[in-house]
Amino acid sequence: VSPPAADPPLCPRSPPLLGLLPGRFSVFPLFFLALLLGFASLLWLQLSCSGEGPAPGGGQSRGGPRQPCPPQAPLLPAEDEPSWGPHRLALLVPFRERFEELLAFVPYMHRFLSKKRIRHHIFILNQVDHFRFNRASLINVGFLESSNDTDYIAMHDVDLLPLNEQLDYGFPEAGPFHVASPELHPLYHYKTYVGGILLLTKQHYEMCNGMSNRFWGWGREDDEFYRRIKGAGLQVRRPSGITTGYETFQHLHDPAWRKRDQKRIAAQKQEQFKVDQEGGLNNVRYRIESRTALIVAGAPCTVLNILLDCDTSETPWCTFG
Repeated sequence: VSPPAADPPLCPRSPPLLGLLPGRFSVFPLFFLALLLGFASLLWLQLSCSGEGPAPGGGQSRGGPRQPCPPQAPLLPAEDEPSWGPHRLALLVPFRERFEELLAFVPYMHRFLSKKRIRHHIFILNQVDHFRFNRASLINVGFLESSNDTDYIAMHDVDLLPLNEQLDYGFPEAGPFHVASPELHPLYHYKTYVGGILLLTKQHYEMCNGMSNRFWGWGREDDEFYRRIKGAGLQVRRPSGITTGYETFQHLHDPAWRKRDQKRIAAQKQEQFKVDQEGGLNNVRYRIESRTALIVAGAPCTVLNILLDCDTSETPWCTFG
């Protein structure tokens, strides 16, 4: 009688995934595939975040700004680096309760200006009082608080990002330079418009006595400032040779969820068309509650918490009452 056949040797069971692979499949191709998928994911994240370039479709955003990119090391010039030029820009950003836009704006503008090798510092002019928003007064305060190491300013809306690297943010020696010109701005196209983004030397801003402090609520302060520029004998210049038209900027503002204060109170409707012959830098009333240096996704900025003051006998429309 022949002895019973021996049972076949037991083999360790393979994981289910490897069981689907050919018998001689090596683990190294699988490892290489995982690396490739990881690289593709990082590339997609970089292209889809807000820190480097427009949202899909360009132009005006239909919702809030996209999430900012992962933090990147700040681009800062060496003090003795001649290619950055001798001038330093104070980027003045009037602000109140628009933090989503701020998170996209600061890193984007820092890298945009650094690529153009423009020395700059971003000042967030945060109005923390209980009066209505006053963009012009905030810019006056930013001018006065921007220190002597800056020699020109950009009056810059927080919801407007330049997409075309040909746009000039250099020192506007020949006169005020309106970056967001009517033929490029996605919303405002009248020929006397100087809002959005306007560059001036500090000397030229002082010649205009800054902006009027009488404009509480949204709108009209930049139209009055255009008349101040003309009254000071200055000529507004604008970009030339920009072929991207209304796709030159990304506009982050969505009126469906970010309503503007357009209410006209008391005599404000008549007053908004007058030129303020007396007020400006010389009589802006404010107090700096705090000054904080911040790094937003690798980009440095300074936040000024500003308490404006209002004489209700002069401009009763500074309150909602």
